[in-house]
Amino acid sequence: MEFMSNISSGIDDNKPSLFELVSEQQLRDLLEPSIRYLLAIITQRYPRYLIHIVNRFDEAYAIAMLLVERHYLKAWNGSFTENFYGIKRERVLTVNELPTTNRTAPGPLREATKLGELDSWKALFVIVGVPYLKRKLDDLYEINAGGAAQNLFTNYRPREEEPDENATATEKIMHKLKVGFRKAYPVINAAYYLSMLGFNLAYLFNKSYYHTPFDYMVGLRMRRLTEADHRAYELLKAKNRKPGLAPILSWWTMFSPKVFTRVILPKLLDSLKVLLPTSIFFLKFLEWWYASDFARQLSSKTSAAIELSRPSVPAPPPAEDKRKEASKKLVELPKDSKICAICSNEMTNPAAIQTGFVFCYPCVYRWIEDDVGPWCPITGAKLLGGSEGLRRIMV
Repeated sequence: MEFMSNISSGIDDNKPSLFELVSEQQLRDLLEPSIRYLLAIITQRYPRYLIHIVNRFDEAYAIAMLLVERHYLKAWNGSFTENFYGIKRERVLTVNELPTTNRTAPGPLREATKLGELDSWKALFVIVGVPYLKRKLDDLYEINAGGAAQNLFTNYRPREEEPDENATATEKIMHKLKVGFRKAYPVINAAYYLSMLGFNLAYLFNKSYYHTPFDYMVGLRMRRLTEADHRAYELLKAKNRKPGLAPILSWWTMFSPKVFTRVILPKLLDSLKVLLPTSIFFLKFLEWWYASDFARQLSSKTSAAIELSRPSVPAPPPAEDKRKEASKKLVELPKDSKICAICSNEMTNPAAIQTGFVFCYPCVYRWIEDDVGPWCPITGAKLLGGSEGLRRIMV
């Protein structure tokens, strides 16, 4: 894969290979479930502050990625993951670009093909809007069509085809829309993936500038970053950097909206380029560490070298004393089997214990946990496992 990703077409050296674009797309698709998983773990510890974000994760993630991708499109003409792979987006000019033109005059060519304000919003729609809409449509289809149940059971019908006779006109219209969506979305979804496959094959064999139909719709194609792009980025940083801003920057000016948007926020977004490979390396290191024999050997040697003192366990009270105390509170077995021996009322929610007697579940549970202890109310025999040994009887 790495060898194939470095193969150029020979006609256009700045055209990225399909393998690079597929790798970039896979990395982008992994960000959303990874962040969702980490946020779900953190929310278990701080549910009061993060539960609302988890409940509206798709919207929160789209807004966050809109901010990140907007910054990278403005600075590098590409998304965050595209910049990680050294790829950018550019407009397709009406005139054909020659390879010699790109090598002899990279600066003017970059200025002619760089993204404008409208092009940046088009790219944001492709990068953020399309995946968001796709996830929402998939979730809507799962809710209305039964999801995997419809694939497992061919006779499965999630809802009746005809609405209720007493339904209002609005409810009938909504029902028809849901039925139509349930029937049409599989066709639309298949057409979506077939179009993606077709554009990928056309791009692979140099029959198209675009590797996705959405890039074709907005008129943007993928290119490799050049030296002119790096020089333009350095000029942009120098332009945004105020000469007298750094010396006067102090802790109270950090909260200024102007300083935050011009200085702090761009630096935080630029640091994502370092955070992403660092996190990938850290995760791979943890994966190797827990799978290697070296970690187990080191752990066993460390535990063997530690001398642990023998814990002092207090002696339990004599079992005979407990049995005598429990025998004082034993109850008699009633003649009617429908009467609970503990509460002397008609048995409700019956539960059996290990000795075979049946009582009301709340009564025998309180007997074991609160009142007497793990002893049979009739015989006084010890009940192993306490309340865990109770078995409810379904009548």
